[in-house]
Amino acid sequence: MPEGMNNFPLLPWFIPIKPCFYQNIEEEIPAQHRRLVRRAYNLWILYSLTLCVNVVSCIAWWAGGGSGANFGLALLWLLLFSPCSYTCWFRPLYKAFRADSSFNFMTFFFIFFLQCVIVVIQAVGISGWGASGWVVTVLFFCINVGSAVVMLLSALLFTLVAVLMGLVLIRVHRLYRGSGGSFQHAQEEWSSGAWRNAPVKEPDFNAIPSGPSLPQYPTAVPSYPDNGPW
Repeated sequence: MPEGMNNFPLLPWFIPIKPCFYQNIEEEIPAQHRRLVRRAYNLWILYSLTLCVNVVSCIAWWAGGGSGANFGLALLWLLLFSPCSYTCWFRPLYKAFRADSSFNFMTFFFIFFLQCVIVVIQAVGISGWGASGWVVTVLFFCINVGSAVVMLLSALLFTLVAVLMGLVLIRVHRLYRGSGGSFQHAQEEWSSGAWRNAPVKEPDFNAIPSGPSLPQYPTAVPSYPDNGPW
């Protein structure tokens, strides 16, 4: 694959959809932040897997006597939140660390906080919301124990994801505030349009080997009289 070409997501060759993003943590993210960005990426993968498990749990919930609407909503959350969570909060975090962008940091904080709230609601488990959380799981033990055991796995994963998201949010906020970032910087980037473009590295002139220099010629232009023969 040529350098700089979009490489994410990796899709099978028979799917007529090309990768939409270029992602290379080792190349684009500073060394001191690579570990945190990898953890955020793994957290997105874990959340996507949790949504897949939630679909299975809602099938067991439906088979045990629950409503089929929960399965439909669980499938909708999987198809909606998996790509949107990557695009709406992981990519801003990735670009924030790549370009040291206050605007992208603020975008991440806002959307990721809403994502945390949604995951907490999913972990709680409200009936009819398409999430097999704690409330519906505990109540379903009185109806069908086998289905409730399958639903319990989804509740545990939602809880784990909610805790990890809270830790990532705190960690990123501490790094951002410790580096002197503020909402004012984000406003300045927005007004100037600097958030759209990645920073351009200055050329390293010191790395150019020194050699024999060209002869210097005078740069002064002689003045000629206006009434000349030409």
